[in-house]
Amino acid sequence: MTTQDAPPPVARLKLALFLLALLPLGRLLWAAWTGDFGPNPVEFVQRWTGTWTFNFLLLTLCITPLRVWTQWHWLLRLRRMLGLFTFFYATLHFLSFIGFDHSFDVDAIAPDIFKRPFVTVGFAAFVLLIPLAATSNQWAIRKLGGRRWQELHRNVYLIGILACVHYFWLVKATALLWPLAYAVALALLLGWRVRERRRKAIPVPSFANVKPLRFFSQKPE
Repeated sequence: MTTQDAPPPVARLKLALFLLALLPLGRLLWAAWTGDFGPNPVEFVQRWTGTWTFNFLLLTLCITPLRVWTQWHWLLRLRRMLGLFTFFYATLHFLSFIGFDHSFDVDAIAPDIFKRPFVTVGFAAFVLLIPLAATSNQWAIRKLGGRRWQELHRNVYLIGILACVHYFWLVKATALLWPLAYAVALALLLGWRVRERRRKAIPVPSFANVKPLRFFSQKPE
């Protein structure tokens, strides 16, 4: 392996990624310190945390295609952190909902979850994220086995679809540009995944052991 082909120091990349992933939280804390939330602070916090949840979800899904196209296998070592930050911002998003809208009143939260469809879909996506975050470690992989672990984490695509539906139902009909952009990005990633699975499912014929056809048992005179 040449110096140019050698993988970068992943530990440094992880540290840089960790610090970058905290920037949206830093922006939120700065807005809280300066009062720069705009005319509707509750909406700002909920939209901000929800948007960055979706951003990190898409970034997590981008890792595998990028690894395949670039052959940078070290990218896979960054995927877990991106997935955990997806759950982190989703948790902040959910806490902002139950805190600002319901003051953490359980009796008021449960009816609202099932009353408004966009809340129901968003809550379902958050619940599906919990086992993915809980099993994002080596111990869970060994305990579940690689195949079962992969099947569980394929729910990330269902979570993405639910997030799209949640986003579409949340915004007004005159503001569908961003939900549509996120839906297109998710559709491209899902389409790539489906194409790859179909490609790998089709066996490639091997001609290594094929003997040439002989039309005569002996050379004709």
